[in-house]
Amino acid sequence: MKNKIRIGITQGDMNGIGYEIIIKALADARMSELCIPIVYGSSRAFGFYKKTIAATDDMTTNIINSAKDARSKRVNIMNCVPDNFHIDPGQPTHDSAESAIISLKTAVKDLKSGDIDAMVTAPFNKKAVSDDKFAYPGHTEYLINEFGVKDGLMFLCADKMRVGIVTNHLPIAQVSAALSIEKILGKMQLMNNSLKQDFNIIKPKIAVLGLNPHAGDRGLLGNEEIDIIKPAIDKANEEGILAFGPYSPDGFFSNSMQYTFDGVLTMYHDQGLIPFKALAFDNGVNFTAGLPVVRTSPDHGTAYELAGKGQANARPMASAIYAAIDIVQNRINYEEMTKNPLKVEKERNLRGPQ
Repeated sequence: MKNKIRIGITQGDMNGIGYEIIIKALADARMSELCIPIVYGSSRAFGFYKKTIAATDDMTTNIINSAKDARSKRVNIMNCVPDNFHIDPGQPTHDSAESAIISLKTAVKDLKSGDIDAMVTAPFNKKAVSDDKFAYPGHTEYLINEFGVKDGLMFLCADKMRVGIVTNHLPIAQVSAALSIEKILGKMQLMNNSLKQDFNIIKPKIAVLGLNPHAGDRGLLGNEEIDIIKPAIDKANEEGILAFGPYSPDGFFSNSMQYTFDGVLTMYHDQGLIPFKALAFDNGVNFTAGLPVVRTSPDHGTAYELAGKGQANARPMASAIYAAIDIVQNRINYEEMTKNPLKVEKERNLRGPQ
């Protein structure tokens, strides 16, 4: 990399574990070697939580008012949240919700202008921000709207396991009605494209899960697989997408089939996230595929019960930052490859087997 990648990190809910996991993750000296981190929030809140965390005395910070002023080998803090906002660890409040929204919107502004190369979002409380007139059920839906794309894919990633969701944050009673051939096909297209450009997989293989127990058992337990899911897979195959299924959800993960595919498309939130979190909670990353920009986040919530105690696990946040760096670089490589595939292939041959 000629220039270090600038990673904007939103504070999330000020009263949750956001600051703690950010500080712990950035305390690792390797972070400043790989990227220029910019924390969007409050230097006062940063200092408040830093005092509760051991082994951070050597952390060098740089308080800035513009991402353009960020310096290498520093933890840059973008002061965008007012200092008079009250810090109350463990409590969802109006101030903590509003601060999360301010942090997010400021980072998105810089992401749009190109002042940062990627964004990593710490968790906020969905109910608290909705009470504060944030009209989206989560980061994913907000970013889809902000960047004007038709759709996006909630894509959970950890090592060799990648799990996408068709219906995102939707009540379970509404899932079946929300499914259509076009919607499922669109998610497969997003996943296929993301696996190529964001993960550098040349010919990705995608597994598609059914909606019903035993994938409907040939219509005995539901017809969505026959009427909607299988026709969507057939259409994807006609487009050259290597999609397979529908597979029975209960047996798929228990037989470790997720590792034999490059991506797994599930029909609803808990169908994908329960097995994903059970298998990869410590290093799971939520990536929003389909955007013209890169956004990742740790795959957990605000954990109010741990806030201010210095006990939160920062590995998911660190994984989210590393993933953002990798995806930005993968997109650069993919763009170069599509522009000049012969040059890239020649360079690969010269390097030999990896």
